[in-house]
Amino acid sequence: MTKPVTGIYFHGRPDTDSGGHVIAHRGASQDAPENTLVAFRLAYEQGARWIEFDVSRLGDGTLAIHHDQTLDRCTDRTGPLSQLTSADLAGIDAGSWFGAQFAGEPLATLKQTLDLIDETGFSANLEIKPRGASPEPMARAVAQALDARPWARTNILVSSFDLGVLTALRKLMPDQPLAMIYRNPPADWPEILSTLGASSLHMRYQHLTADILTQARKHGFHIRVFTINDPARIEPFRTTGLAGVITDHPPLFLDNPVWADWAAGWISG
Repeated sequence: MTKPVTGIYFHGRPDTDSGGHVIAHRGASQDAPENTLVAFRLAYEQGARWIEFDVSRLGDGTLAIHHDQTLDRCTDRTGPLSQLTSADLAGIDAGSWFGAQFAGEPLATLKQTLDLIDETGFSANLEIKPRGASPEPMARAVAQALDARPWARTNILVSSFDLGVLTALRKLMPDQPLAMIYRNPPADWPEILSTLGASSLHMRYQHLTADILTQARKHGFHIRVFTINDPARIEPFRTTGLAGVITDHPPLFLDNPVWADWAAGWISG
């Protein structure tokens, strides 16, 4: 595997407007177990300089990289995350479900993932999964983790479907770039983002319209779509203000000359 280049940051602030993002959804999740360090490193090897991952909270408050509420789908264990502590992590295999070559891949923590970002110079979309719990403890834990990293304000975009947790985080981190996620955004999404102080809207690509992009330009917001694995499906929007694509397989875009040109302003350097 190609060794990442250390100390190269600034692949584009998530709240500026100079190009497009090709973001590896849960890492290179078409080719490696999602939300694992090996998937993030593979995304780098494939040319991605942005990754997306999910942050969930264990029973003892440890922040782990995991999408689901339970271990069942993506590990060799079963049961809810809320019953785990950091001491349980060493015994969890988060790779063998995907393929025997990934056996023993750990369930990563947020700290380990931020260490990897520090090593590679990745930028990242950190999605918070509060699971209906009180938003303040989760927001405080994420804020504490990011406050320890001087580059977090430029390399990390924090997103969530949960307005409450983003509101709580905004109070703790007034200048942290934020994105609100909707599958299909409500009509008043610009007002919601403005009140939150968010810079971006993330949404399902199937619901993207020219009107949404017009509203984004009018209000100075960025639109990114998920989870898109067919560039042709959103080609009409490539030159009309789309700011990012979240994909399971970055080479679909990065090996495509027109999309690579679209992204070049963010990944060069």
